[in-house]
Amino acid sequence: MNTFGQLLRVTTFGESHGPAIGCVVDGCPPGIALAPEDFIADLARRATGRTRHTSQRHEADEVEILSGVHEGRTTGTPIALLVRNTDARSKDYAAIAAQFRPGHADYTYWQKYGHRDPRGGGRASARETTMRVAAGVIAKKWLGERHGVLVRGYLAQIGDVLPRRSDWAAIGSNPFFWPDADQVPELEAYMDALRKSGDSVGARITVVATGVPPGWGEPVYGKLDAELAAAMMSINAVKGVEIGDGFASVMQKGSAHRDEMAPDGFLSNHAGGILGGISTGQNIVVSVAFKPTSSLRLPARGVDVDGNAVEVVTTGRHDPCVGIRATPICEAMLALVLMDQALRHRAQCGDVGEVAPRVPPMAKR
Repeated sequence: MNTFGQLLRVTTFGESHGPAIGCVVDGCPPGIALAPEDFIADLARRATGRTRHTSQRHEADEVEILSGVHEGRTTGTPIALLVRNTDARSKDYAAIAAQFRPGHADYTYWQKYGHRDPRGGGRASARETTMRVAAGVIAKKWLGERHGVLVRGYLAQIGDVLPRRSDWAAIGSNPFFWPDADQVPELEAYMDALRKSGDSVGARITVVATGVPPGWGEPVYGKLDAELAAAMMSINAVKGVEIGDGFASVMQKGSAHRDEMAPDGFLSNHAGGILGGISTGQNIVVSVAFKPTSSLRLPARGVDVDGNAVEVVTTGRHDPCVGIRATPICEAMLALVLMDQALRHRAQCGDVGEVAPRVPPMAKR
């Protein structure tokens, strides 16, 4: 499947080294101001080639709006977005076109389809996430204008390096989306050494949505946290998702983990803003684990399409840590799930209105 969502449905298409990539966003309400320039900032945040610490592929990433917008506003009909590939180098993959790269989807695509596009990984490439970010721009705009919801994220860990402090103001001022400006030189040195070694490393991204009202989500099969987990796991290279405290909950006592309430607000947010699959009105907190990049110039054992043993060496332009560019991708998936859930809530429970008592997100103490 290349489509996700229920009322807000997003379909992506295209390959890493094909002529273009694109998406269709169906179910978007009418009246949202939308222009090509609205996509520039977030696509630039996701893009390669902006620093020496990411792949040196330089794509223009200019969005063409083909449908669904008239005189600068959405019409309620499907929005088609197109981004043309301008810097593909398919020759980089000629030597391994008949080989299965370890840690990649080459082998599984071959087993499923009996054929695969070896150019840059085809549909399995992170290039596909460009269109998720583009669709996420629309969701962010609608959530902010309609509900005052703000979605933002940061790099919460790279390898064994953790932030020493958390400052939202620092995140936009460095190429790592790192919340501690004082550590940026340390990260620069870390990545320079990693790139020189020819190896790669994993990362953890945390995304937070503030201003989400209580009530979004479904009680059983459409749980907000379940759909967030599925959305994040659909991103290339993601191997784990946590909501709130996630796996740290294993070591906690129930008396500490439960988020107690007082008339002036919740006293903690270990649950990440979701109870019973439904938002509480607290911040939605999701953490995502990305595996180390598998495309390496270090030799690895593999097999070819004839089953022969081969030595695989991946050349070309690759990220030593895919997590560095993943923050806007995770933000987009969080925003898209929230918008879909908001539309579904409005469709079923729009007449319910605000229910008392409404506990504030956090107690002011």
